[in-house]
Amino acid sequence: MERVLRQVRALHRLEPANNDHLAALRVAASVAVPSLLLLAIGRTDLTIYAVFGALTGMYGRSEPHQLRLRHQTQGALVLLGGVAVGVFLSVNHLHSWWLVAVEAVLAGVGSVYSDKVHLRPNGPFFGLLALGACASVPTVVPWYAAVSIAAGSAAFSLGVGFSGWILHRSWQRGAVRIKPAAAAPRKILVHAARYVLAVGAAGTVGVLSGSGHPHWAMAAAAVPLAGADLPSSVRRGIHRIVGTFVGLAVTAVALLPGPWTLAGLFPGQQAVLLALLVILFQFTTELFMTRHYGFAMVSFTPVILLMTQLAAPMDPALLILERAVETLVGALVGIGVVGLVRRAGPRTLTTLPGRSLLLRLPRRPRH
Repeated sequence: MERVLRQVRALHRLEPANNDHLAALRVAASVAVPSLLLLAIGRTDLTIYAVFGALTGMYGRSEPHQLRLRHQTQGALVLLGGVAVGVFLSVNHLHSWWLVAVEAVLAGVGSVYSDKVHLRPNGPFFGLLALGACASVPTVVPWYAAVSIAAGSAAFSLGVGFSGWILHRSWQRGAVRIKPAAAAPRKILVHAARYVLAVGAAGTVGVLSGSGHPHWAMAAAAVPLAGADLPSSVRRGIHRIVGTFVGLAVTAVALLPGPWTLAGLFPGQQAVLLALLVILFQFTTELFMTRHYGFAMVSFTPVILLMTQLAAPMDPALLILERAVETLVGALVGIGVVGLVRRAGPRTLTTLPGRSLLLRLPRRPRH
């Protein structure tokens, strides 16, 4: 009972602050400048590419400048790879089962890469999110233009992350990040297989349900896999569900028509308003990302939906409903895969710090 109570208390525990406002300001600036440039030329529909490039700033948040530059570059590769593949699928009208197959395979590839370089935030989640989001909206500019916007935004984000060096000129020779013990190749491959299984299963359910956004289920399924152990994986899944649902209520205030919503209060200015809200919500997302994942999702959910609405407007009520259903399905599938793979067969899989997996074989009887 005490263990259960500890896990319940952990659901709403807010971790101590660690200069989170500085990291949030860097990410907000990285998102704001390219987004405002697109707003100035009347192309808010391209904001989605700029924002995914700018999420480069979420990596290496508390590291010295040379380490931040290295790890943000590694994060940029994940994000730009997701954008590029998503744009390719969109341009060639490869959706539905194509999207599920490609994203499931790249989930495994991204898992191996992120485990090798010890990405923080953990795992390939943001690359998968970029892939699915860019694949789900029509590419209204040449493919190279869309990818260039993301790459330019990522480059600007790298510059913002490194800009503090100009003021402090602090360069630590030989600085290295303390890493967890290197995982055995077998453990890395097992972890990658969990990503493939979870993302593929969630995408399959999303397609069979007739949803227009199965990539949301796939992204949600990847969230619990970043947990260090089963309890933390379950907490991340619950945070994803509850945080998303609260975030959908915030999104409804921004998108739904009505006298008391922002769309009703500022008619004719919706594109401008949504672009500004994306910047604001990305700041509050990063403010809580390492302190409480559920609180971060309250802000990050509007970011994703507002970008999607700017790129490909649709009935906001349907957009919100599909996000709710796909998130619930995906998070539950992800939690299920974490529990299932740990207990599958005569061998059990136990997680260690750093998201590695340890394969324990049953002991042979002594003779």
